[in-house]
Amino acid sequence: MSLRKALFPFLMLLASAFAAQAQSPGYALVQPPQPTESGGKIEVIEFFWYGCPHCYHLQPMVDAWLKKKPDDVVFKYVPAYPSESWGEAARIFYTVQALGMLPQLHDKIFDAIHKDNVNLLNQKIRDDWLAKSGVDPAKYEQVSKSFTVASDMARARQMTINYKVDSVPRIVVNGKYYVSGDLAGSPERMFPVVDELIAKIRAENGKPAAAAKKK
Repeated sequence: MSLRKALFPFLMLLASAFAAQAQSPGYALVQPPQPTESGGKIEVIEFFWYGCPHCYHLQPMVDAWLKKKPDDVVFKYVPAYPSESWGEAARIFYTVQALGMLPQLHDKIFDAIHKDNVNLLNQKIRDDWLAKSGVDPAKYEQVSKSFTVASDMARARQMTINYKVDSVPRIVVNGKYYVSGDLAGSPERMFPVVDELIAKIRAENGKPAAAAKKK
């Protein structure tokens, strides 16, 4: 058998795989669709986990996209909470949010864990890091045990279940579609697909493309 004939089945399989990838829309449906809480705007949610290296890799892309986010879009972070082992990371997120310091600390938390190897799940280490980051550890501890944080964590747990989140990062658009690195082809392709889905939602809602422009 010639080398060409021997390789032909493999080459056909490879071509089919590339064709399938090219035809993939880069997203999947949320089943069943979930209600949104965006006041009529298009809701974009990122499910993430502070311990996830892929989420850390995506964060600069999130930051870049947020700088040009259209006015008709609302973006929300939701810490995925599929099990108790992820609970403390969710508590860190919601405590910092309740303290009004999420914009200043969100990226720094990622850096502390993945760049500086700081174990923020250890209270003593976390307290030292918080103090260096301008947060009163005693105030943090008080807020972390508040009803607000407990309610937010319960909501995150329920959303993780309702959206069937089994991997992160995952970006959901208007409760109907979700995007992952695997579906999009790469992390760098995730937000271009998100933008396509936002345009798709506008079309479904009969909104003009001009709604994408920032004022």
